[in-house]
Amino acid sequence: MILVLASASPRRRELLADAGVAHRVRPAEIDETFPPGLTPEEVVLLLAERKARRIGTLESDGLVLGADTIVVLEDRILGKPSSLADARATLLQLSGRTHQVMTGVFLLEPATGKHRGMVVVSRVTFREIHAAEIEAYLDSGEPLDKAGSYGIQGGGGAFVKHLDGSFENVVGLPVREVRELLEEWS
Repeated sequence: MILVLASASPRRRELLADAGVAHRVRPAEIDETFPPGLTPEEVVLLLAERKARRIGTLESDGLVLGADTIVVLEDRILGKPSSLADARATLLQLSGRTHQVMTGVFLLEPATGKHRGMVVVSRVTFREIHAAEIEAYLDSGEPLDKAGSYGIQGGGGAFVKHLDGSFENVVGLPVREVRELLEEWS
């Protein structure tokens, strides 16, 4: 069965390819606003579902996989930074603290309407980050397209003191859980 990844994320494409999961990519442009009062888990699953359903209207064969990743600090969602100043402020907030990385995964079979969603949570603890380290990291440009203003698989990995959960989840897709979901589907 064909798997269509409803995401423009190169990290998700690479994770699926590295895991040997055959797929093709069809990015989904969606409205990323959400109603007030939702928990972070509800938000990330809603965004993943929107992506899958959007592409599901264009694809009649196979399965559509929508995914979205957020960083949560004390129940506040820290999205992608809007500027270098925003990225700096986010990294300062994360310094020396533990946050959660949540990925919502939504699998949809457009032909039947069958679907299943889940949220995978990892806990990441940062060591204290010095101002000069933050500035050097900002100069790399890496933080600007990532939730929470860091990439654990890149330079941001140097800030991690402890990880409880899936490394791949923090990168952007919990591969083990996605594989289990695909195996259950067959």
